[in-house]
Amino acid sequence: MQIAKGLHRIGSDMVNSYLVVSGDGVTIIDAGLPRYWGPLNGELAQLGLTLDDVRALILTHGDTDHIGFAARLHREKGIPAYLHPADDGRARLQVKKPNSGWGPVKAGPLAGFLWYSARQGGLRIRPAGELRPVDDGQVLDVPGAPRIIHVPGHTPGSIAVHVPAVDALFIGDTMTTRNVLTGATGPKPAPFTLEPGQALASLGHLSAVDATWVLPGHGPAWDGGVAEAVRLTRESAA
Repeated sequence: MQIAKGLHRIGSDMVNSYLVVSGDGVTIIDAGLPRYWGPLNGELAQLGLTLDDVRALILTHGDTDHIGFAARLHREKGIPAYLHPADDGRARLQVKKPNSGWGPVKAGPLAGFLWYSARQGGLRIRPAGELRPVDDGQVLDVPGAPRIIHVPGHTPGSIAVHVPAVDALFIGDTMTTRNVLTGATGPKPAPFTLEPGQALASLGHLSAVDATWVLPGHGPAWDGGVAEAVRLTRESAA
């Protein structure tokens, strides 16, 4: 699905994976769930592209619903995943996320999220393949020239990815626009956050980012700008 010129999404609002498409190839932001492999190939085909045009995969963090097809992409095309090293253990499935930071829960939305994840291969996640470290402020030499912003809190290695070429900030689970546990929409703190206070403090690293599109790991794309998304998230947390 095209969001804007050079900016595409695969999956659904439940779990997002994004493509940045430029003249020199494709950068994928987050690998969603394993069965997104088919939609990935389908979206590329609609653009007249193939997996051979993919140059990079960036993971906003190492949670299982973000690393879905990372192992297969590395196995079949030799493409490593860029990830902050503080989340390496998660992406390799060596560190299990504790059952904390859930926040409010409603039975219907939770059941819908679990059912969707299971149908998309979420019960059979494989460890990510080769991982390449990224750090705060780094600009990667891949399509879109994405800049890495370290935003710990949801996990220790959570990052946001600013891609000025498509006027977008990919935020992973730094915030959400659809809480998968309650169904509430709009910019809000994300559930399953390990250190909620630290996650809110990390929003300060994003306030000055100039981008129209705010693209979360879960929920619809937000086109109200980064500053407003940050403001609403802080307001919701208060």
